[in-house]
Amino acid sequence: MSGARSYHAGLAAEDAVLRHYAAKGGRLLARRWRGRAGEIDLIVAIDTTTVFVEVKASRTFSRAAARLGARQAARIAAAAEEYLAASGRGLAVPARIDVALVDGVGRVEIIENALMA
Repeated sequence: MSGARSYHAGLAAEDAVLRHYAAKGGRLLARRWRGRAGEIDLIVAIDTTTVFVEVKASRTFSRAAARLGARQAARIAAAAEEYLAASGRGLAVPARIDVALVDGVGRVEIIENALMA
């Protein structure tokens, strides 16, 4: 897949995930937020909870899930901490990290609190 095609496929997957959260009352706080620790695909507020979302897309959910490695998970967690610290609300706020899987036909599966177990 070319760079431009991958970029647009990533945006389409993020859009599908964002629609999923919006349907559940979520409000977008940031998209592709970048800090010193790394990038977070989507940051969504659901009620009082800040949800950090890593979006993974592939032909199947299992292939998408396999694309998230331990080093990337650690960077996402560090970036989430950085975002919360910079928000002025501190780290003692309701937050979780979800992994959103998008398959080849655009279906979305959310693994809530995937990295904070």
